[in-house]
Amino acid sequence: MGGTFKTVEVIANVASGSVGKGAPDEIAQILAEHGLTANVRAPDHAQFEASLREAVDAAPDLLIVLAGDGTARAAAQLCGPKGPVIAPLPGGTMNMLPHAVYGVRPWQEALKLALDKGRPRPIGGGEIDGHSFLVAAIVGPPALWAPAREAARFGNPRLAWIKARLALRRAFTGRLRYSLDDGQREKAEALIFLTPLTSRALDNEEDFLEAGAMSQSNAIAALRLGLHMLRGDWRNDPDVEVERCKVARILSAHSIPALVDGELVRLRSLAEVRYTANVVRVLAIPAEAM
Repeated sequence: MGGTFKTVEVIANVASGSVGKGAPDEIAQILAEHGLTANVRAPDHAQFEASLREAVDAAPDLLIVLAGDGTARAAAQLCGPKGPVIAPLPGGTMNMLPHAVYGVRPWQEALKLALDKGRPRPIGGGEIDGHSFLVAAIVGPPALWAPAREAARFGNPRLAWIKARLALRRAFTGRLRYSLDDGQREKAEALIFLTPLTSRALDNEEDFLEAGAMSQSNAIAALRLGLHMLRGDWRNDPDVEVERCKVARILSAHSIPALVDGELVRLRSLAEVRYTANVVRVLAIPAEAM
């Protein structure tokens, strides 16, 4: 596959613990083994956004992103459906997009597999309040469980407990009102939207988002839902109802926390979620290679 790309740009976050300072040389070596050379950028934090824009503006055939979820999502927004093909490698904490595209594996293995077996594929996703997502958006206070989960994963139980207490206190700050497509307005404590890339209820070719509405009646239910969020098995919670939609409208009395492809953001009190058929082209591997 490597021979089909004539120009390659790489942006790597060497400050990430899962990447390291030797990553640019490792990437260059892997690319050389596939007959490719690249312009490799490893900017510091202050220059990272500008370097990403420069890499996209160079209009390469392939943009390799070794960084966190926020950078992968930003790269997808900058490239768009007509820009460079992107290869999002796991270089952050949650790595939602890389894991969805390449499975859970080290970035070196993911890059080799993408170069050996990958094919450019248009990926549909969602947009919420100006934020694109290719994997999932969690809207409402349960999004605040993500920092607790990450603290636990990195062996910091004290910080995980602090974040979990904060999430639990915020669980009842006001219900969301929402409607799916032309349906009636409903109430929920939180909403989850999955793209066809990650939904088990949708085929990859379906032009819908999977929408999960969460209802919580008491603190025990809130804690149970939070624990399910930490384990990633939210579908098993009895307080979740799942549907599908192309457009969702969400209303709250306050601004709304949301986890958008792994990045915690704050939405306005009136937000719209919309399916987008072609967000970006990704160097994707076959399903059997996952």
